[in-house]
Amino acid sequence: MADSATASSPLKVIAGADSFGAELKDAMVSHLRSLNIEVEDLGITSYYNIGAEVGRRVSSATTSPSVETRGLLACGTGVGVGIFANKFPGVFATTCLTPDEARNNRSINNCNVLALSGMSTSADTAKEIVDTWLNTPFKAPCPASKSQPWPEEISNFFDESMNEMPKIGASENTQAETCAVCCLVKNRELNPIDIIPGGSMKILRESPTSAIIKFKAGSVEPAHHHTLGHCLLVMKGKKSVWNLSKKERYDLGDGDYLFTPAGDVHRVKYYEDTKFFLKWDGKWDMFFDEDLETAKIAIEKELANGSA
Repeated sequence: MADSATASSPLKVIAGADSFGAELKDAMVSHLRSLNIEVEDLGITSYYNIGAEVGRRVSSATTSPSVETRGLLACGTGVGVGIFANKFPGVFATTCLTPDEARNNRSINNCNVLALSGMSTSADTAKEIVDTWLNTPFKAPCPASKSQPWPEEISNFFDESMNEMPKIGASENTQAETCAVCCLVKNRELNPIDIIPGGSMKILRESPTSAIIKFKAGSVEPAHHHTLGHCLLVMKGKKSVWNLSKKERYDLGDGDYLFTPAGDVHRVKYYEDTKFFLKWDGKWDMFFDEDLETAKIAIEKELANGSA
């Protein structure tokens, strides 16, 4: 069903779930791939981490005019993942329990992240919802319009909404006078990371582990991986993370967030003195996949070639 709808505008779908939505997500990933749609499956973690990561990637996706990037999420109710996906500009995530809801949300809200309920929706119903979501254009006739084309006035309003909604809150100063994350590290002494020169760290809580980490400008983290996924928030500084498992590069600065799934091999380069908050889903561990000199040579080569 989706082939004809996406032939002129191929899709890439970024998918993820928490444990309550894992089975349904896996079924939908298989369904999408059976339709020859490219899917990047981020796996399973907490609903707030996976919702935020899919939202961030859809928000920041830079695609050619012929490719569209959307997100597909699943948790117990389908609500939690949508809340956190919607924290990123340009993301219009909606929870859909029926095909009619998917048709309405595509038509009215231009929904680009679909959130499904792993506890309330069967795989067969979810396939119908996904197919409807794939095949319904923005402003198409839908149950809310009594299956008739929208009047010109309403159609124009929908067009304007796509320009107006991203502006909401953009001019407001959302930074608190005192950063809560910064307060965690205030007056705390960070301990050197013996296995990585230039780094220091203070563990704030064990299992799940949260920590404040600092690296000096020019430092390099050799390719490594962790047993569990982790998310980070850059407090100050500038760094690049190469996810070697996914062959992607992320350039991060003040206030940027990144989630790295369990087992993904990644290396890091710090361009400035950088401080960031890091949280693992459980107890911290670290397994190296190369030595420091190999990492430095690889990074220098990629930067010289302008490789992403």
